[in-house]
Amino acid sequence: MTHSVAFILLMNKTPMQLFQAGGVVMWPMILLSFVALTVVIERVIFAIMEKKRRKPEALGLILAKIEAGDLLGAAEVGKAYKSDFVARVVVSALENREGSMIDAFGRAASKELARFSQGQAVLDMAITAAPLLGLLGTVTGMMGAFGKVSGDLSAPVAITGGIAEALVATATGLFVAVTSLVPYSFLNSMHEEARRAIDEAGMSVEMALAHSGHSLESAPADKSAEA
Repeated sequence: MTHSVAFILLMNKTPMQLFQAGGVVMWPMILLSFVALTVVIERVIFAIMEKKRRKPEALGLILAKIEAGDLLGAAEVGKAYKSDFVARVVVSALENREGSMIDAFGRAASKELARFSQGQAVLDMAITAAPLLGLLGTVTGMMGAFGKVSGDLSAPVAITGGIAEALVATATGLFVAVTSLVPYSFLNSMHEEARRAIDEAGMSVEMALAHSGHSLESAPADKSAEA
């Protein structure tokens, strides 16, 4: 932000004048910035809410039931912590244990991870497209600057002034890309953290099932139900 303010002061132009100097590409740049900002705000709210909903103790309670062979009870315990995404994945696997728990666990995990990956494609597009739009604006701006002097190279001030204005588009594109890169990295780390939590839960459930004499491939109903 400091660099952009310094840039504005250096050119002695207002933000509106700089916007006009950037050319037509500034309009899609503004739209791209607005979309990226909307995604960032929504994802920040999502991250805060998910952190509040996390119940790390839920997995321990579920595993205790699984180790005791009470799979139905484990599913019921998990339902009590349905706000926690890890618990939802485990419960989904337990409730679909008639077939392969691995497949059920994988489907539930993919569904939950998809929630964490939302917005990444938009920010990736902003990071890629913004500099390209800026470069396009600079190229067209420089063409216009040289066109104004009609080949008269005795007007260096006009040429350099036109090029300086044309570079506004590139500066804006780089600014949008850099500011989008930070939340994009945050989203990647959040997605990776969720994936690790689910993977660790899967390994814990597998060990708990092995302890109770079951397996992830095909876990029957709980022992109390069989009796």
